[in-house]
Amino acid sequence: MQLAHKHGFRSVYALTVQIVLVTKYRRKAINLAMLKRLEEIFQETCAKWECHLQEFNGESDHVHLLVNFSPQVQLSKLIANLKTVSSRLLRKEFQTELERIYSKPVFWSGSYFVASCGGVTIETLRKYVEQQSASRL
Repeated sequence: MQLAHKHGFRSVYALTVQIVLVTKYRRKAINLAMLKRLEEIFQETCAKWECHLQEFNGESDHVHLLVNFSPQVQLSKLIANLKTVSSRLLRKEFQTELERIYSKPVFWSGSYFVASCGGVTIETLRKYVEQQSASRL
């Protein structure tokens, strides 16, 4: 998968991360309707942060997001916002279903998984750096 580089004020970048969010106590709380709604919520939230939700999928107890973002975005704040907004809206829109699973107003676990997803190998980067060093001599 080749990503198009984006241009900022003084930067050229292609930043992509995989984010995994897990339900509180790993309970099987997500049904198909919630999964579809979560994708909409994450797309809208990413757009507000000037990010792009490239891929989305999930199961009954977790979701996977592949997000393209700019260097100006503080990733931990983006993830916190994704969790806060989605939890609030899901608890509001699917109140009956979630009250059977959770006695308190919770949805996501406090933790998350995030991994960078690069389009190049370490060897390709090493060759690039070597070429840059050689051309400056």
